[in-house]
Amino acid sequence: MTKVLEIYIDGASKGNPGEAGIGVVIIEDGKKISEIARAIGQATNNVAEYSALICALEEAAKLKAGKLKFYTDSELVYYQMVGSYKVKNEKLQELFDRANELAKNFEHVEIKHIPREQNKDADKLASQALLKKQAKVVTPLFHKSREESPSSKG
Repeated sequence: MTKVLEIYIDGASKGNPGEAGIGVVIIEDGKKISEIARAIGQATNNVAEYSALICALEEAAKLKAGKLKFYTDSELVYYQMVGSYKVKNEKLQELFDRANELAKNFEHVEIKHIPREQNKDADKLASQALLKKQAKVVTPLFHKSREESPSSKG
């Protein structure tokens, strides 16, 4: 059976360019399975948005997903990825090309533009990464239940 993931992505920059961070929320079967907050150094907001997309694609590959549905509040990333806007900036072109190359590893990838209010979790992670300048935080959301723990069998 093909693994399907819903992924919310966001990038934030304090200044443009300035200290930047990304946030990624990965959902499988209606449950959060991973959250990522990562500082990316000095970048524009658009670079941060693309960096979140690339990070999410890399993480989805590690999770051996087949189908991906992305949600972003970045109109630029959305319209460039679906081909409605041309990519004119050289740095963004590199990131756009990288994202498309990674997307080839999946059976199906779609992206949807959503209002910022619907992207609060990813936005919060991006802001946390930016403020705390964390190198990398990946929070797995699966935990062994007490019944499954070898130490509880006895």
